[in-house]
Formats: sequence, structure tokens, C-alpha cells
Amino acid sequence: MVFLRSTLFSLSVIVTSVVITCIVLLFYFAPFSWRYTIISQFARYNLWVLKTVCKLDYVVEGRENIPDSAAIIFSKHQSTWETIALQQVFPPLTFVIKRELLWLPFFGWGLSCMDPIAINRSAGRNAIRQIIEQGTERLKRGLWVVIFPEGTRVPPGSRGRYKIGGAVFASKSGYPVVPVAHNAGYFWAKGQFLKKPGTIHMVIGPPIESQNKSAEQIQTEAETFIEGEMARLAPADSP
Repeated sequence: MVFLRSTLFSLSVIVTSVVITCIVLLFYFAPFSWRYTIISQFARYNLWVLKTVCKLDYVVEGRENIPDSAAIIFSKHQSTWETIALQQVFPPLTFVIKRELLWLPFFGWGLSCMDPIAINRSAGRNAIRQIIEQGTERLKRGLWVVIFPEGTRVPPGSRGRYKIGGAVFASKSGYPVVPVAHNAGYFWAKGQFLKKPGTIHMVIGPPIESQNKSAEQIQTEAETFIEGEMARLAPADSP
């Protein structure tokens, strides 16, 4: 049954990716709010499919920590789930992504309508400069910016090296960082087709002020919160 349910969910993702992308491309030159309203239906519908078909739901702790104005989200990256769920938990947002994602048929084309910050990860300081310039512009427009500080998805129970680029961006822009932890990887792991039934827990931490702080300070505070919560959210029988 888990395989069948996972198959139905995958079909839902494929179909909705094609349909939503075709619709939003018709509004490519429309205001961002119009495009985001269309794109967000992909996340809304597929989270519903996860809940009803795969029996995989989620709860959020710490919604009261979400600021009233735009901020930078530092999220744990274990799964594809958080790239969908963050769109429903937070106000309109965009992502810092590797530019290769934009080349994917339909998914990448739809992603381009979210005004992402698409970087060449091998570009080093130029990539960080791009994040600072484009990210600050997005924040000034009222968009939240999502960064996965480990740079890639990591398996449950693992801890990747937190890269400094996101913290430099926060320090330079002066916008607060909202740390996010979750245990989605235990239910929908990297490279795994099966979606296990259960309840994913997401925890939103208090905003970390970035003004008058070094990038190292910001990164340490965010990493300490996220990894502390990851230890708390791990199943009792995990290694």
C-alpha cells in the first residue's frame, strides 16, 4: 500500500507540475503576487494529496515566531517536502537554488516564475555576491528568501557543514534570520521513492537579529538552534 500511495502521489506531482507551469507561464510578465498565487496551488494541492493518499501530515511549532515583515529563512534540508511545505507555512517567498534546476522541463520553468536566486555554486565569492545583491532586492520587495545553509539535502541523523554564504547575506542585508528544523527525512528521505505515513514536525525558532553581528555569529546561532531541535525531533529508535 505504501508503494501504491507513493506512486499516486508521484503522478499527482507530475500532472500538477505540467498544469500549473502551463498556466503560470501565461502570466510570466504579470506581477509577482499573481504568479505566486498560481504557483502556491501546487504546494497546497500536493500537501493535501500527501495527507489524504500517503497518510503523511505535518504540524508546525513556533508559528508565533514568524515576523510581520520579510526575513531570511535558514531551513534544514533533508527532503523535497520542505521545499513544498515552506510555501504554505510562510508568507510569499523565493529560494536560493543551484541554477541547473531552472533547466528541468516544467518544474524548472515554473520555478523561474518565483524569481529565485539561481547561482553557480562553483563560483565562490561571485555566488555570495549574487546572493547578497539579488537577495536584498527580493527582501526589499517584501519577499522572504529561503536558504538551505548546508547547501544540499542530508540524510536523517546526519549533519552537513553549514556554509557561510547565507550568514554573510544576512549580515550584509541586516534582515533577521528565522531558523527552521524538521524531521521530514525520516518519512520522505533523499532519493527515496516511498513516503512513509506519519506526522512530520516542523519547528520555527525565534528570529535571529543580524544587525551589528558578524556572519560567524549569525551562523553559530542558527546552527545551534537547528541542530538542537533536530536532536529533539529524531525518533527514539533512530541511531
